Amino acid sequence: MTTLVLTVVGDDRAGLVSAVADIVDAHGGNWENSELAELAGAFAGIVEVSVTPERADDLRAALEGLAGTLTVTVHAGSGSLADAAPRSVTFDVVGNDRPGIVREVSAALSAHGASIERMSTQTTDAAMAGGRLFEASITATVAADVEVDDLVAELERLAAEIQVDVTLAD
Repeated sequence: MTTLVLTVVGDDRAGLVSAVADIVDAHGGNWENSELAELAGAFAGIVEVSVTPERADDLRAALEGLAGTLTVTVHAGSGSLADAAPRSVTFDVVGNDRPGIVREVSAALSAHGASIERMSTQTTDAAMAGGRLFEASITATVAADVEVDDLVAELERLAAEIQVDVTLAD
């Protein structure tokens, strides 16, 4: 099987996921993993699809037919990580919203050889204090040779510096 990664973006409306799923199914593809969301009136997502190699080009062409409704970009999946036994670290970040939190946290992860596997962020009204509250849930993959304790120590140092709480998930 060939793995394709689809990015989809368009004005939000009913039936967008169904339209993509119908095309994937009609070409013998299998919808593997996805993250989809409505953000500020736009629908955006990323979808991992597996399909037989001989049907991949037809699937790509059919997805192009969604132009005008959705912009779909098809990327060839690269398979799994080649490094031995990668591990995952999951943590939450919460604090007063301000520019730069994602940049600083992602830079700290990158500096320790960690790659973001999943990240979900949101801002909400801070009920008691006023202002906006930033929240993130992040899962990062680290290679077997990375010292997780060093990464955790760096995240704790950064949390104090940028005044957010970082809580590691068990």
